[in-house]
Amino acid sequence: MLLGTHTPKLDDKGRIILPAKFRDELADGVVITRGQERCLYVFSAKEFQDVHDKVRQAPVTSEEARRYLRVFLSGASDETPDKQGRVLVPALLREYADLTKELVIIGVGSRAEIWDAAAWQTYLSSNEETFASQAQEVIPGLF
Repeated sequence: MLLGTHTPKLDDKGRIILPAKFRDELADGVVITRGQERCLYVFSAKEFQDVHDKVRQAPVTSEEARRYLRVFLSGASDETPDKQGRVLVPALLREYADLTKELVIIGVGSRAEIWDAAAWQTYLSSNEETFASQAQEVIPGLF
């Protein structure tokens, strides 16, 4: 399970060092793709296969599903971490997420998310109060 907040830097070649706590789970390869709120999603190869198996079931007759899949999958890039745990973040994805040198990688259970540090701080600041005062069930059966 991928958890926590980490603050790596993007190097001049467009690579990031994966957090040490994530490396075992991501050692066999990762898929990086566009995520919501202009972050990037990072899946282990196995987890991405599970996600792909689910999205394949979307009806081809659904225009909304087609649009989502085109954007989600067209930017996907499979990468293999090197011995130092570095992976390349393709330029297309760096541009989508407006990444600068300062990054935040958060663990979200089955995936990680890569955020530009300033964008993450803005997102977190605008959502922490809502989270802290949540008075209704958001995820069925969680609490």
